[in-house]
Amino acid sequence: MIRKIKKDNRELETIMDIWLQATIIAHPFIEEEYWRKNYIQVKENYLPNSDTYLYIEESKVIGFISIINEEFIGALFVSPEQQRCGVGEKLINFAKQKYSKLTLAVYSENKNAVLFYKKMGFEILQKQLNEDSHVEEFVMHIKNA
Repeated sequence: MIRKIKKDNRELETIMDIWLQATIIAHPFIEEEYWRKNYIQVKENYLPNSDTYLYIEESKVIGFISIINEEFIGALFVSPEQQRCGVGEKLINFAKQKYSKLTLAVYSENKNAVLFYKKMGFEILQKQLNEDSHVEEFVMHIKNA
């Protein structure tokens, strides 16, 4: 089941745990401390300013997607033990149905994520340096028409 977050402390803490675990694993080319320092920023600034949808299985949150400004995928994370089980694909397909245009930024060194997004129909628009980490990323997009 996919539903909008209630934004209560329990659900927020759950997705922040998923975010921290999954992001550290997915980005070994960035120091773990960088993510830990950004934890509060994500929790208090990014998530409250996005539409966040949870993927729930057997009453447990195992993944989420956050959409900023009805277009930008600011986060797509799945609990590490549930990855490669189709959860990310279901969240992207949900977003495709709900939003007419989707864009995202993904680190170019995160090869698995880049391949996943390409498989889901995204294409690279440009390369740029991430403003915060100064690591190269791809801006990708898909149009639902």
